Amino acid sequence: MLRVVTELVGSGELVTAVVNPASRHFDRISELGAKQVMGVRVVSESVLRRAGVDAEGKKPSTARALVLLDADDVHNVHTALTAREMDPDLRIIVQMVNPRLGAQLNELLGDCVVISGPQLAAPAFVADALEDDELTWLEVGARRMVAGPAELIRDHVTALANSTDSATPKLLPTESTDPTTDVVLGLGLRKVWRTRDVRRTGWVMATRDVLDRRVRIIAAVMALFALTGTALMHYIAGVPWLRALYLALGAVTSAGIEDNVFSDAPPWAKVAAVVVQLSGIVLVALLTAVIVDSLIGARLSRVIGGVRGRPRNHVIVCGLGTVGARVLEIMSERGVAVVGVEQDDDAPGVQTAHRLRIPVVMGDSSLEETLRSAGVQRAQAVLAITNGDITNLETAMVVRELNEDARITMRMFDHDLAQRVERQLGLGHSRSVSMLVAPAVAAAVANRRSQTTVPAGRRVLLLTEVTVERDSVAVGKRLGELDESGGLRVLARQRGATWDWTPAFDEVLTAGVRIAVAGTRSGLARLLLATRAPHRPERSERIEP
Repeated sequence: MLRVVTELVGSGELVTAVVNPASRHFDRISELGAKQVMGVRVVSESVLRRAGVDAEGKKPSTARALVLLDADDVHNVHTALTAREMDPDLRIIVQMVNPRLGAQLNELLGDCVVISGPQLAAPAFVADALEDDELTWLEVGARRMVAGPAELIRDHVTALANSTDSATPKLLPTESTDPTTDVVLGLGLRKVWRTRDVRRTGWVMATRDVLDRRVRIIAAVMALFALTGTALMHYIAGVPWLRALYLALGAVTSAGIEDNVFSDAPPWAKVAAVVVQLSGIVLVALLTAVIVDSLIGARLSRVIGGVRGRPRNHVIVCGLGTVGARVLEIMSERGVAVVGVEQDDDAPGVQTAHRLRIPVVMGDSSLEETLRSAGVQRAQAVLAITNGDITNLETAMVVRELNEDARITMRMFDHDLAQRVERQLGLGHSRSVSMLVAPAVAAAVANRRSQTTVPAGRRVLLLTEVTVERDSVAVGKRLGELDESGGLRVLARQRGATWDWTPAFDEVLTAGVRIAVAGTRSGLARLLLATRAPHRPERSERIEP
């Protein structure tokens, strides 16, 4: 909320902030320039009405947009549905952790923009870890997409450039002589076979860890009793070796012994047999207790998911929350050897790691022994992206001591602290999820056109969304007439709340139609001139209240 309010106030918006009075940032939000700060614990219909969401009598709400930033998706959905009932035309921007729920909410609420912090932040952390600028992640036409080399991208939507000639690539080609050299737009990354993967411990190593020193000592005592009993019965009672071993094991393991064997034995032998059997009962109970304690204490998922061998040139991800889970998915798609570190068994990224067969070291990432278990001495990069600034800072400092060559990226919530750490301590880069999300929220509130730059050799393409305004030159033209060979390509058009990615290019454009396009700077400039109303300023892109 601090970042979003700062962005909105800085762009000239009048902001009413609804904040829990128990928040430690309550006073700071008041200092940021918000018009009004309402301290409430639960956002109800009456609270929304006081904040300006009220469309009674067919009059629009005094509020132009509603931004929901609660960390609980359920609370955001509830508030969004309440606001939509109060004003069917209100613009709603929701931050969601669950991307599937966000996509469904977008379809239900109409004029709604769903923003996912993990989806926006994870590619930036991956790029820092790999020092990779080949891929560009973007959101256009309500789709999360990626642009880059064709060999890395799956589900191609369109070819953006033919880079056979890296100096002067051909932009927006209609056909390509060598598709493998193209820069394309797609829905995700190809699955890559990981030849230098990091191996998990597996069941063999797990069994060895469960059978710890205590189990081995108890087993050795039981074996000693069995061997001693076997020797005594063979030499004293004259029982054959195999039968003596069978009887001794039965006594030690509490399986019982045959009474007729000791019926004629001297009293001291009978007493010894009873003592051995009682000792066996105690030892079996103790052995069972120790094994159960090992399983419960180690948690089987923790033991099986550890690191096997001595991995090299891998990436360590410390903190497997929602951002960490998405980072693991992208790393797996890229074929990068990765190891996770997490303290909470129930963290979202732990289940993701098990599904992707990625090793996870359970423990505090700020401890040297935990990082050594993850192979930090031989890692190429470490991402410290837990939910605590101090933990991330301590992790970075330990990593720097153990591996001076590792690239370090920290997740820092405190922007001022992050700048000072980078400047004075030299512990690598720092990023904040809120710093990545806030500009996207502010752009959605103002309905500003956001654009993404995709490099292709020495040239660039711009991907963005444009609205056909009333009385513009584009009204009445066919959709296909906007296409320019090598200059502009229409990707999709919006139909109500949904986007059509296979539009009919003979369709006649009407005012209010929104289209997703890819183009050069000059091609996009000509499109903006054609779709903008003559009486509006050329630079105006936002809807005024």
